[in-house]
Amino acid sequence: MFFQAWSDIAHTLVVGVIAYIVIVAMLRISGKRTLAKMNAFDLVVTVALGSTLATVLLSTDVSAVRGAVAMALLVLAQFVVATLSTRSEAFQAFVKSRPRLLLENGVMDRAALRDERVATEEVLAAARAGGYARLEDVGYVVLETDGSFSVLPRGEAEPTALANVSGKGVQ
Repeated sequence: MFFQAWSDIAHTLVVGVIAYIVIVAMLRISGKRTLAKMNAFDLVVTVALGSTLATVLLSTDVSAVRGAVAMALLVLAQFVVATLSTRSEAFQAFVKSRPRLLLENGVMDRAALRDERVATEEVLAAARAGGYARLEDVGYVVLETDGSFSVLPRGEAEPTALANVSGKGVQ
């Protein structure tokens, strides 16, 4: 239906302003990490915050206070998980995946591609995006914990940035 009542419009305007102020305040208090795309849990929190905000804005069944509590719960959960991840390696291993080496010195690790469900074409696209026309010039392609690819140049020694990457030593 195109239009039902002015009260619905008023609800959206009032609750929208309140929800916007609340979410901006929560994000400022909780810090940059809340909306970071560092791992799957961070992505879930970001999507859930957006979904919660949309529900609060569009549903007359959800009060602004209830929406604010829901958003606060998500931000608090993300804060707790991030804090525990920095203090406990076991907890970090539980909530985060490790980066995975997909290509080393121009040679693709077919088992890693299969395990991570990454197509060869995706690695080739990452190499092209990194400015490489030939795989032989690529030292490493890493699938990061957030699903992005890092492409490192071929060098004489293994980069120290690969210290926590699983799958080093591609045959």
